[in-house]
Amino acid sequence: MPVTGAGFLDRLAKLCFCAGVALVPMAAHAAEEDPWEGVNRAIFRFNDTLDTYALKPIAQGYEFITPQFLEDGIHNMFKNVGDVTNLANDVMQAKPAAAGVDTARIIFNTTFGLAGFFDVGTKMGLQRNDEDFGQTLGYWGLPSGPFVMLPFFGPSTVRDAFAKYPDTYTSPYRYIDHVPTRNTLLGVNVVDTRASLLSAEKLINGDKYIFIRNAYLQNREFKVKDGKVVDDF
Repeated sequence: MPVTGAGFLDRLAKLCFCAGVALVPMAAHAAEEDPWEGVNRAIFRFNDTLDTYALKPIAQGYEFITPQFLEDGIHNMFKNVGDVTNLANDVMQAKPAAAGVDTARIIFNTTFGLAGFFDVGTKMGLQRNDEDFGQTLGYWGLPSGPFVMLPFFGPSTVRDAFAKYPDTYTSPYRYIDHVPTRNTLLGVNVVDTRASLLSAEKLINGDKYIFIRNAYLQNREFKVKDGKVVDDF
């Protein structure tokens, strides 16, 4: 039976209504997890501009001139330093097995791996854990709170933003008194981290802000719950 113009418009209106009803819970959820979206987007634009014209070109130059084995070694050394933070939060989360693995990783990588330049721990089957104080708070039941885009630091939540400070006590930078050395190490660490993310940019599609926000929140939930996440979809 042919559809008249009025009938078509009627069906279109019903379809739009149904789609709108279906999107209401999604919109409400997004508003709940990101109530400060306007401010967050402004900070995101600032961070993105800084990254586009400064950090990303530096990271690309670093990747271009640094031999792959050296880049991998530097990356491994920073990860070895980060294992101290992992170990501290393993203990605070009462995870003895994970604490044992990270302790062994620090010992083997620091000694046989030449200060972590070679990741011998992974080759021995000691898989690296990835823990921080934000995850520790979440592990013990503290809600993440709304999404927050931090200047320079990027995506976070209220809980994770405040948790960044306690983690500095397990970082060596706090204990380096020589300012030029400390700043140089911090700078290399930032550039190394940015260089490691260059290939991941290909995964971004659509609204960059929403993509990064959702990816961050899902990743954090996955880590806090140790992979035991129920897929809402």
